[in-house]
Formats: sequence, structure tokens, C-alpha cells
Amino acid sequence: MSKVNALLQGTLDWVDARFPLTANWKAHLSEYYAPKNFNFWYFFGSLAILVLVIQIVTGIFLTMHFKPDASLNASGVPVAFASVEYIMRDVSWGWLIRYMHSTGASAFFIVVYLHMFRGLIYGSYRKPRELIWLFGIGIFLCLMGEAFFGYLLPWGQMSFWGAQVIVNLFSAIPVIGPDLSIWLRGDYVVGDATLNRFFAFHVIAMPLVLVGLVAAHIIALHEVGSNNPDGVEIKKKKDANGVPLDGIPFHPYYTVKDIVGVIVFLMVFSVIVFFMPEGGGYFLEYNNFDPADPLKTPPHIAPVWYFTPYYSLLRAVTYPLLGIDAKFWGVVAMGAGVVVFAFLPWLDRSPVKSIRYRGSLTKTLLAIWIVGFFILGFLGTKDPAYKFFGSIPGAPVAQVLSVYYFLFFLTMPIWSSLDRCQPEPDRVTMK
Repeated sequence: MSKVNALLQGTLDWVDARFPLTANWKAHLSEYYAPKNFNFWYFFGSLAILVLVIQIVTGIFLTMHFKPDASLNASGVPVAFASVEYIMRDVSWGWLIRYMHSTGASAFFIVVYLHMFRGLIYGSYRKPRELIWLFGIGIFLCLMGEAFFGYLLPWGQMSFWGAQVIVNLFSAIPVIGPDLSIWLRGDYVVGDATLNRFFAFHVIAMPLVLVGLVAAHIIALHEVGSNNPDGVEIKKKKDANGVPLDGIPFHPYYTVKDIVGVIVFLMVFSVIVFFMPEGGGYFLEYNNFDPADPLKTPPHIAPVWYFTPYYSLLRAVTYPLLGIDAKFWGVVAMGAGVVVFAFLPWLDRSPVKSIRYRGSLTKTLLAIWIVGFFILGFLGTKDPAYKFFGSIPGAPVAQVLSVYYFLFFLTMPIWSSLDRCQPEPDRVTMK
């Protein structure tokens, strides 16, 4: 046994002399000290990495059989749509890989939204973590682009018409809009060139950017250290050896804890994949089981659920402004609804980070914003003429909530500084 240990140690020394394996292990795991009061909300960062791995691995296997071709085969069915059917019916375990990938897309947004929510309530965007937050927003934007490009690939009815609607929105941009829409489509209409272009973006370009941003996000996090539910900087209190008094090594303590979260997540994920992969029509829309038909428009075109809050912001703008068409301002509202998150580090003027020590004003305004976000998401899945309880029109509700959505951020410097907060503790607590 001693000879085996000596051989392993010799191999490790040989690698360390040429690559910082042990140094990176210590810097990012065994000697990276994280706050000892992490709670449930801190599962979602590691789960996001897990889902990213699932998406990459399943995506590789799907590309082995998928054909990005919009032409019709001998049966009169688009080749791209037929290749998805081939994966589902004829490729060994193809149905499982496809359902893991489609469910993983929604799971990715679920864990990322929860991860962002944790950052929002605990002030993880505040100094010195502004760059971590900006990398995270970049990941979110990249993920939205990746989902949009991938949504067209099955070449179903909602894929085709959803891409048609979204790409046409860019034509509302003054001067460059029409040319930009043609460039995105690669043609004057959504067709074979669009499908090949989106396939290249989805399979190669966006994943490379996404993985790079994730790496930058983690490196920046480990440089300044993790936030915690109390918002206390643990690096300010260290022992004689320079170890934070309120910190514990990420490995093995949090690697083991994250395994619990991974097991629970995989159980839920498996139930959805095996028993309800359509997710009630939200994960896989029923109209998308029909091949794309440019001559037949679905009665109601809506994006996938994770885009619907921003789609509601777009539809809420119905009046032209400064002589520019309302569609343009709708696109601006939709984009601003995502980008505004990037400015949180400079909008929030509260003396404390964590919501634990903020006053009732912050908690009330945030609770209203969260409820409004869910309602906007729900309305985005419905027809513009939808009415709550059969009588309350949804369009005015969406407009009011859209105004509040932006006012929440634009007035944050005022109400966050006026809120009556409790003082942060000197050390982390184990609440």
C-alpha cells in the first residue's frame, strides 16, 4: 500500500510541477472559506452548474442525430422536425435525452431565477461583489439568447411563429431595424438560413460564451468571498492564521451539503422527465408537436414561460412616443426589464445588505414586485384580451404592473435610503 501511495504522491508532485492542480484545489475548495451560515437559498448556484452540465452533455448527443434542414422530406414533413421525431422514436434512449434537454431548459431558468432572487434579498450585488453580479447578469442574458436560438430548432409551429414574431420586433428599431431583422434571419423570411444560423449560435457560439462567463463568475466570487444571509463580511474577523472566524472550508462541508440539494433536485427532475415532460404545456408547448407551417398561424403566439414576464412588458406599451412607433418602445421596455438588474449595485443605497435587517418598507415593496412579476409572467402566456375572473381585463393590469416594475428600480435610491433598518450584527448568526 505504501508503494501505491508513493506512486500516487509522485504522480501528483509531477503534475503540480507543471500545472497548479493542488493549488487550485486548495484555493477553490479545501482552503476556500465560506460563511458557516449558508441556508437553503445557497443550493441554487451549484444546481445551476449541474443543469449546465446536463444541457451540454444531452445537447452533444442530440446534435449527433439532429439535422438543421427546413426543406420537406418525401413525406412532406420538414427534415428538422422529422429528425426530432427520429430521435424520439428510433434512437436508443433518444426520448430520454430529448426530454432531459427540454426539461433542463426550464430547470435552468428556475434555478437561475431562484439564484438571482437569493442575491436580491441578501444584497449579494453590493460592494465588493458588483463584478460577480454583472457576470451573473451576463450569464442570464446569454442563457436567454441560448434558449431563444434553441427554441427554433425543433421546427414546430410555435418554434417557427415565435421566432417570426421576436425577429420581426427588431424591425421596429429606427434606421437599422429592417436590416438587423434580415441579418438575424439570414433571409427575408424565417427559413432554412435562419434555422442553420440559430443552430450554429445554439450549439457553438452561445455555449462558449456561457461557459466563459460561468468561469469568470466563479473566479470573481472566490476572489472576494461569498456573501451570507446576514450580509456580514467574514474576512474582517480572522484568527492568528488568517482563517475567517465565521468561515468553514467549502470542501468537505458544503460539497457534502450540496449533494443533498443535488439528490432532491434530481428526484424532482426525474419525476418531470418520466411522468410529465410537457410540464402542462409550459415546458413543451402542445402546438410545437405539429410541424412548422408558414401558411397556418396559431390562434395565440406566446413565448416559453421564462420569457413571458418580459413579453408582458413589451405588450404593455401600446402608445407611440416622440413620433416613434409603440412597437419600438415595447422592445425597449422588454430589454430594459432585463438590463435594469445590472444597475442594482448602484441603485440600492440601504445601509445594510440583507433583508433580515431591512425595514418594512423594503419588504413590502419587494413583495409587491415579486407578486407583480408572477402576474406579468402569467399574463404573458395569455391572449391580450384575457380577463381575470371573467371580468377584470388583463391588459390594464399588465400596464399598471409594468409601470410598478420599473418604478421599483428607478425609485430604489430613495426608498432604500429612507427605510428604517436594524444594525447588522458584528458576526454571522445561525438563524
